[in-house]
Amino acid sequence: MVNTLKPTILHELTAYIERLKKEFTQLDFSLYEEKVIQTVTVKENMTDEKVANVLILAALERISMEEPDWTYVAADVYLNELYRKAADNRGYDKKEKYGSFYQLIQKLTKIGIYNKQLLKTYTEEEINEIASVIIPERDRLFTYIGLLTLADRYLATSHDKRVYELPQERFLIIAMTLMSQEKKENRTALVKEAYWALSSLYMTVATPTLSNAGKSYGQLSSCFIDTIDDSLRGIYDSNTDLATLSKNGGGIGVYLGHIRSRGSDIKGFKGVSSGTIPWMKQLNNTAVSVDQLGQRQGAIAVYLDVWHKDIFSFLDARLNNGDERQRTHDLFTGVCLPDLFMEKVEAREDWHLFDPHEVRTLMGYSLEDFYDEEEGSGSFRTRYAECVNNEQLSRETVPAIEIFKRIMLSQLETGTPYMFYRDTVNRANQNRHEGIIYCSNLCTEITQNQSTTVVTEEITEDGKIIITKNPGDFVVCNLSSINLARAVTEDVLERLIPIQVRMLDNVIELNDLPVLQAKLTNQKYRAVGLGTFGWNHLLALKKIAWETDEAVAYCDELYEQIAYLTVQASMNLAKEKGAYPLFKGSDFESGAYFETRKYTSEAWSELRNEVQSNGIRNGYLMAVAPNSSTSIIAGSTASIDPIFRKFYSEEKKNYKIPVTAPDLSPATNWYYKSVYLIDQHWSIKQNAKRQRHIDQSISFNLYVQNDIRAKELLDLHMTAWKEKLKTTYYVRSTSSEVIEECESCHS
Repeated sequence: MVNTLKPTILHELTAYIERLKKEFTQLDFSLYEEKVIQTVTVKENMTDEKVANVLILAALERISMEEPDWTYVAADVYLNELYRKAADNRGYDKKEKYGSFYQLIQKLTKIGIYNKQLLKTYTEEEINEIASVIIPERDRLFTYIGLLTLADRYLATSHDKRVYELPQERFLIIAMTLMSQEKKENRTALVKEAYWALSSLYMTVATPTLSNAGKSYGQLSSCFIDTIDDSLRGIYDSNTDLATLSKNGGGIGVYLGHIRSRGSDIKGFKGVSSGTIPWMKQLNNTAVSVDQLGQRQGAIAVYLDVWHKDIFSFLDARLNNGDERQRTHDLFTGVCLPDLFMEKVEAREDWHLFDPHEVRTLMGYSLEDFYDEEEGSGSFRTRYAECVNNEQLSRETVPAIEIFKRIMLSQLETGTPYMFYRDTVNRANQNRHEGIIYCSNLCTEITQNQSTTVVTEEITEDGKIIITKNPGDFVVCNLSSINLARAVTEDVLERLIPIQVRMLDNVIELNDLPVLQAKLTNQKYRAVGLGTFGWNHLLALKKIAWETDEAVAYCDELYEQIAYLTVQASMNLAKEKGAYPLFKGSDFESGAYFETRKYTSEAWSELRNEVQSNGIRNGYLMAVAPNSSTSIIAGSTASIDPIFRKFYSEEKKNYKIPVTAPDLSPATNWYYKSVYLIDQHWSIKQNAKRQRHIDQSISFNLYVQNDIRAKELLDLHMTAWKEKLKTTYYVRSTSSEVIEECESCHS
């Protein structure tokens, strides 16, 4: 059978390869061209899409540590396919690459993909002016896997998955959405500035914002933290709220420490409470059954205090052996650790476990409501000692090291529990005048005030039932991240961070959260989490080895600069729009925020005075999330982590995608080292410097060999605590196939 399309295809194909040769002069195309021509010649009925697949696969086969730039050849081919399909679906000449932006908005609004608000907010004239800033050449910044990830997961398509939106249009839609409520006279300029930041890959927004901005569904915040009340109504109401947020694409953190332990009394009946595990089972079912817009199952992390009587069953909940009725394999776990416990572990002394309900009943206070205000002294250890000395209070007494052994056993098998150092967190809480922080979120980078929501009911005179909620602080995470490798090397931080903080602050106004107490908390604190990724990539470009004092010092210097610019940007927003409602009485107002971090330079002193005079827009400012998906899109390394390998393959349905460390070359090769070969003490040292400048926390993983001795892992944890890390995330072992990443926090 003769393929009549072959001469045309071959002519176009040859011309296309010639263009690639001129663009990628560093690559040898001889074997590539030979294979492509041979494959296309042999196969029958070669459509444009099939030819593109041949070109892509042939390029992917050639990606290696010696020739990593073949990824850009594959990306070029895939990009041209996106252009062709969008042109066909939208009805314009594919040579234009990008068609009418206004017509795209009209079309996707008409079919219900875009939110109608875009066309209500912006005139046709404004949209056409905004569209003039689109720079198609920035599409060539993507690696193949970055472009594929963006196209597969985030670009807006029709309901039948046909290509409509192109990469630069996604960035512009995000910019238009986030600036839609700015003053009209400034709006267009701010949209253009936000587009510059996004399209240059200097920053990324969080996954929910990247996916949902401008669309008629979904919300923009990354994840949420709830504090469950110790009552049947409170537990079930919280479960409903969490299911609602999970459905809309939010990751969930849950504090369980108020809930009475197994064997506690209910209404005076002794020994009848079944403890926290049944409620964890309920949350586990919610995580599995209420998926996130059909894309993935819900993701929930639960936290418990280390003095809670249920701590052992809690630590065993994710293990693969034992009683399945006591297992919650789909939840992630975190342990809340006071300094006193860590001291008892180090001294090999006993630790006492209590029932929080019994403590409330007999002692008249909740032990979980206290922390040590100073290192070595404070209200928690005072109250804990009172509980220990009260003989009426039942307790279980065990060596503290035995609990820690169970923690480490679970970590080596499942990667969890996460570690939450509650005293360190609360001492650094700039809003402690308004509450306490009980736990962190799904990815351990968020630390904000929390409290329970209490529901009451009453019957009115006309026979109606009024349900009243006294809303607690229901934490909301609004995230985005700086691409360090690109933004720092191109020296744009001073321009970038002000527009990035403004974008984050605007998410608060735009988000229509389905849980009202979360909406109220969002407005009270106006909390944001500006983070970073690409740290290993940046070190490699700067030729700084990971395990050196130079890397530790540079980490301190860089993150202080980022913190300064972030505080300054939020202060300038407060001058324009007003401070967050709870500014009065905060560490920002008193100046303690600057004192505790030892910010004493002339520049910091001036900024401190400006903050005290003008206020600050956001009650919480910085948090470093995992960022694995969005760092792939931006072509960099994830978060603050070292690389796993210099060369690996991403599994797709029908093929593998070879991936190399970013900007891998003879010049950078030596500065990339597998995380499993790095002494983790150096990572802890770096993170201790970084944590001083991050007012919330950091998704910080510990990477260990599968044959690590318990003593060595214990030493890592003790070092992390002593270095004042607020949290640690997964313990990743070379034998663990753990670990499903939370995608909500990726930014």
